[in-house]
Amino acid sequence: MAETMKDIMHPGEADPGFPNAPGEWTQSDAVAVATGEGLDVGDDHWEVVRALQEYYSRHDRQDINARELHDALDEKFHEKGGIRYLYTLFPGGPITQGCRLAGLEAPAGSADSSFGSVQ
Repeated sequence: MAETMKDIMHPGEADPGFPNAPGEWTQSDAVAVATGEGLDVGDDHWEVVRALQEYYSRHDRQDINARELHDALDEKFHEKGGIRYLYTLFPGGPITQGCRLAGLEAPAGSADSSFGSVQ
C-alpha cells in the first residue's frame, strides 16, 4: 500500500534530492524527527543525511562498522571541520542522530551511554 502521494504518483521512484534514501523514507518524516529532537534542519544537515544514505547504499548493512562510518564522515567533511563540525549539527551524535534523520539503523556501538556518549 502506498504511504505518500509520491508513491501514488511515481511508485518506486527515489526523491531526486535523496537518490540513495531507503524506500520508506521521506524528507517530511525526517523533519518531524528533527523537530522532535530540537533540531532546526538546514542544508548542512541534508548534506550529512545524503552522505549517510550514500554510505549505506554502498555497503552491506550487516557489515557497517561504527568506527569506519565515523572515519568516512570525518574524511568527507574534513574541510568543514570533520567530526567536530558534525557534532555542531547533530549534538546527539552525527552517526546516531544522523541515521535517525536519514531513516537508517545506526550501526552497533555507535551510541553507548555507559561511556558517556550522547544519544
